[in-house]
Formats: sequence, structure tokens, C-alpha cells
Amino acid sequence: MKHSITLRLLACLALLLACAPALAKPALWVVKDADTTIYLFGTVHLMPSDASWHSPELDRAMADSRTLYIELTDDDPANMAALVLRHGMDAAHPLSSQLSPAEAHRLDLLATKVGVPGGMQTLNVMRPWLAALTLAVTPLLKAGLDPEHGVDKQLKAQMIAAGKPVLGLETAEQQIRFLADMPRAIELALLRSTMREADQGAFRLTELIDAWKAGDVDSIARIGNDDMRRHEPKLYQLLLVQRNQVWATKIAAMLRQPGTVFIAVGAAHLAGPDSVQARLEWLGVPVERLP
Repeated sequence: MKHSITLRLLACLALLLACAPALAKPALWVVKDADTTIYLFGTVHLMPSDASWHSPELDRAMADSRTLYIELTDDDPANMAALVLRHGMDAAHPLSSQLSPAEAHRLDLLATKVGVPGGMQTLNVMRPWLAALTLAVTPLLKAGLDPEHGVDKQLKAQMIAAGKPVLGLETAEQQIRFLADMPRAIELALLRSTMREADQGAFRLTELIDAWKAGDVDSIARIGNDDMRRHEPKLYQLLLVQRNQVWATKIAAMLRQPGTVFIAVGAAHLAGPDSVQARLEWLGVPVERLP
């Protein structure tokens, strides 16, 4: 899945690999008033183990922060597996029966091509949203990308080692339900979109990780958001715009408490015209990008 939520869930919704520039400097923003400082940082949820992305500015911001907020903290394998079984499986309505014969054949071929264990037989008992995620994430995992190496996981480990609390902006069930509660027509549109782009996945992810490391927010928006906004506007509103608005409201409320906080969410949420920063500005909260 190309939206940030994909790679966040199973490890989805899609940012990662690459020949990065020698000096990586992902973008970092700050929101502040007289006694509160809040840093905003975009993350990549799947990374190769040798990825290097720290900068002195980022490390100082982390050291100064007393609390880390990431998208979710209850994404342990047992909890995620239980949620996926509850909200993602539907053996009573085979996926092939919800697609045209040509689409079902295409999905069968893609499942084999990307290496989905069990192929079409595995996908056939899944809800469309889960089949889309599986189709998108499988080749990334096979290529050696690991959610345990994701930026959010590394930041979490760093803060825990420093004895500082790590909190979630959402829960794993909330993230799963964003997908599971979609109207079936939107679920199928997501699957069809994933099938159309299956052959471009590695290239797009390479582009995206390069843009993230370079702090190129315009390219992140183009690669990660623009296609969804144009072709799947309802999905874009549900997975990006609505969640960004909720997070911006939470961040604005944090300014009432003194101290320094670090917030790390998927990079696609901090890019484009509907970003968290844009929502904060709309609420009257200025946001500054740090040099």
C-alpha cells in the first residue's frame, strides 16, 4: 500500500530502500510557545538494517525531549496477528468472487510473482484491504526490509533506553479499523490500485526513501500522496486528511503543558497541502521547519 498506514500496520503503507546521499538529513519541524516545544519528524516504517539517517539536529531534539509520541506502541506481533484475524479474514466471501475473472487472474499471477506464501489461495480468504497490504509488503520483506529496523522503532528504543516514556497517538486496533471499516467499494479500489502499481513498487519506494533522507518534502508528497489524492479521493480523506486533523488537534492541545515533546509519524503525513503542519497552521499554530 502506498499510503503511510500500510507500512505502519503490518509494516505498511509504504516508504523505503536505497542508495542514499552520503549526508542524510530528514526534515524536522518545531512548534513552540513560551514554555512548550514540540518537534515533528517524519518516519519510514521499513528500513534496511544498515540505513544511516541520524543528524546532529535530530539527536539534539531527541535528547532535549522528555516524551516521544509515535503512531502506535501496541503493535507487537501477537496483538497485530489477532487483529488481522478478526478484521482481515473473510473465508465466506472469497476474494476471487468479488473481482472480475480478468482481475482474479491478474491477482493470481501477481501473488506468485511477488512471492506471497500460498499464492492466490492465501489471498482468497482475505478481505480486499488485507490482500492489498499483503501484495504490497511481501516483496519488501523478501528484499530484506524489516519493520524492526523502522525509524519509529529505533526512536522508541532510544527513548526507552534513556528512561523516557513512549506514547501512541493511535492504537493498533484503530489503525486496522481505518481499513477494515472502509466501504467494500473503497477496499476493492485499494486492491485494484495496488495491483496496478505492483510492478513499480520497488522503484517508487527507492525514490521515496531517497527523498526522505534528503528532506525533500515536495517529492515525498508527489510520490506518497498525489496519486491517492487524485485517483482515490475518499481513501485519501479517510487515511490521511482525517487522521492529520485529529493529530493536529492533539498537538495543539499539548501546547497547554510545559516541556519538550518529540512526535514521529509517517513521512507522508508531514508532506503536501493536507499535512499535519498545514492543519496546525489552520488551527492558528505556527510551524517552523528547522534548517
